[in-house]
Amino acid sequence: MKKILTVLALTTLTLAGCGGKEATTHDSHSHNEGTLEEVVVNIQTPETLPVGQEVALSAKVTQGDKAVDDADQVEFEVWESGMREHGTMLEGKLTKDGVYEANYTFDHDGIYYMFAHTNARGLHVMPKQELKVGNPDMSKVMPDESDDSMGDMHHK
Repeated sequence: MKKILTVLALTTLTLAGCGGKEATTHDSHSHNEGTLEEVVVNIQTPETLPVGQEVALSAKVTQGDKAVDDADQVEFEVWESGMREHGTMLEGKLTKDGVYEANYTFDHDGIYYMFAHTNARGLHVMPKQELKVGNPDMSKVMPDESDDSMGDMHHK
């Protein structure tokens, strides 16, 4: 009987020891994730733009105080207010010091929106900016109810 209790006690301690190691590994992994510095995307495109002229859609990507020149992807999604389903996705190209750009020409006055979809260092950041192009007739601008989800743009 003593042998059975001893075997059960040792088995229990061994299982508890394994469980303890997993918990420690998991905790340290979570701790490492918590120390990951935030990737920040600052849109540098002016909020007021001309009609019929090529402009640079621009965003600067940083982590801590350093430029991120190795982003996996920076895409600019542009659409006229209320018409996101007819928007355009443009691939941003690194120019220098964490600045990614794509050229675009707005062909008519309006209120537009832009997301800078950014995947960098395991994180996804997508700031949004309103753009006033030319002199839009505000009484004809459709309200924009699009949220911050990716929408259908990646499927086109």
